[in-house]
Formats: sequence, structure tokens, C-alpha cells
Amino acid sequence: MFETIWFILWMLLWAVYFILDGFDLGIGTLLPFLGKNEQDKRIMYACAGPFWDGNEVWLIAAGGVTFAAFPKAYAVMFSALYAPLLILLFGLILRAVSFEFRDKVESSLWRGLWDVVHFVANLVPSVLLGVAFANLFMGLPIDAKGVYHGSLLQLLSPYGLCGGILFLAIFVLHGALWLVIKSEDRLQLRALATVNFMWPLVLILLAIFLWLTKTSTHLFDNYISNPALFALPILALGGFIGTRLLLSAGKAWLAWASHGLFILCLTFFGVSGLYPGLILSSLDPAASVTIMNGSSSDLTLKIMLGVCLVMVPIVIAYQVWMYRLFSAPVRAKDIESSVY
Repeated sequence: MFETIWFILWMLLWAVYFILDGFDLGIGTLLPFLGKNEQDKRIMYACAGPFWDGNEVWLIAAGGVTFAAFPKAYAVMFSALYAPLLILLFGLILRAVSFEFRDKVESSLWRGLWDVVHFVANLVPSVLLGVAFANLFMGLPIDAKGVYHGSLLQLLSPYGLCGGILFLAIFVLHGALWLVIKSEDRLQLRALATVNFMWPLVLILLAIFLWLTKTSTHLFDNYISNPALFALPILALGGFIGTRLLLSAGKAWLAWASHGLFILCLTFFGVSGLYPGLILSSLDPAASVTIMNGSSSDLTLKIMLGVCLVMVPIVIAYQVWMYRLFSAPVRAKDIESSVY
């Protein structure tokens, strides 16, 4: 029972991370396209500035839960996906540095350098997260000892690349929605145009990804045996359609929340298809890491659950307070004394 509870918490933490840090990654990816001048760029940095480091807490939590609740899965994952996860780590480090270093020198060349770093450090992690999860859905060539029999290029299969492109597109759309909320005037109009462009593109990419999922993975087996799970993709589609309708009605905050629901349900859709697996083996199904053979002891899971029930509400309350505190749009006069 505790293994299943932690499996649900595990995918919930990843979903929350995608929702919250997703818009930061999307804004950074949009920087060279929507930031037409220095003022626009500073506003875009300021739209993500108060939130990005707090949002990454959920990535640390997801990784920590993997390590503590499913240590075997953690060991195999960080061995098989060592190269892309290391690149992801360096990308997130450089993103943090770019926020802090950009305005340390009064030079357009210096700022331009860190703008490029910021763009790449948001683009690459967005793609790698999608590639990693697509390969988890498809299965990794691991043996009974958890040894990975593959290469970095093997991860970049058509299905893996499609997952990476889909994640990137979803995050860009999420970031554009956040800019519609947090910016004004011409930048807001460009962000709105980006949403209108990305929405049908994400829909097309999603259809392609689902078709490849059907042909390249066994995720739908759980859905066929338990039809109630089809509520997840239905809710995801409802959230996605609601994004467009709510934005057209001028309700930007609700549109962003609806897109968050789409990301939540889409994450649950993919990870639920793995259950009870965590890391599937494409060489031998018996070598797969599951919640049964890859979890910690019941005592460990019970203690962790108690800690989680105490600490997670505190983190959520703090982040709700922070989002309310910085909920107002970022105006040009606001960045005159800003560090961004």
C-alpha cells in the first residue's frame, strides 16, 4: 500500500515541478524572440525572477523522493540517464548564474552573452526532460543488474525526440501565458500572439506523441485493463481546450491554471501507464524496476509519509503567499531599480 502511495506522490511532485518551473523555462526560451529591446528583456527576467528558485524546490523534492522511496530506481535512472541528467544539471546551474550575473557589468556585450546563456540554459533542460521521460515510457535497455546497455544517441530516438519537442512546446506555451498575465503593452501583445501560435502546434505535437506512444510503448495496457484511467487524458484535453476558451474570455489567470491542469493530467497519464513499473527494461521485462522491487522498507516509507504530510503543506502555503505577493504585472517603472 505504501509503495502505491509513494508512486502517486512521486508523479505528483514531477507534475507540480513541470507546472511551476515550466513557465520559467518557457520564458527563458522565448527571450530572444519576444525580448525586442533591453526593457522587454528585463521585464521577462523580472516575470520569472521571484519564482524560479522556489519552483526548483519541487525538482529537488522529486529527486529526493526517488532517492529515499525508490532507491533502486534512483540508482538505475541516474546511471542509465547519467549524460542527459548531467547536462540538465549544468543547464539549471547556468540558468541560475545568468539571473545573477547579467547586470553585474554595464555592458551590452556582457548582457548579450548572458542572454544567450539564459536562452540555452532554458531550452536544453526543457528538451532533455521530455527526452528522459519519453525513454522511461518506452523502456531502457537495462539488464537484471541495472546496467545500461545503450548510448546517449540511442536515447535520441524518434519517440524520445518527439517527447523533447513536445515538452519544449508545452513549456513555451505555459511561459507565454505567464507573460500575458505579468506583462503589459507590446510585450503582452507579443506573448498573446505566441499563445495563439503555440496552442494548435502543441495540439498537433500531442497527437503525434500519443500515436507514437501507442506504437512504441505499452502505456495503454493499463488503460485497457482499467478504463477508469481514461479520465486522465479526458481531463487533460479539457484543461487544454479550457486554456484557449478562458484566454479568449480575458481570464488569463484561469487560462494559465487550466493549462496547469493539462500538464498535471498529462504527467499523470504517462506515469500511470508505467504502474507498477518505475523503469521498464526493453531487454527483459523481468529486469524492470517496479514499486515492489525498487522501494525502501515499509518503515522508511511510513516515516517519510509523516514528514511529507507536515512539510509539504508548509511549502505550498509559502509558495501561495509568494505568488500572491508578486501577482501584479511587471511594469517598465518597476524595473528601473530592479536587479534584473
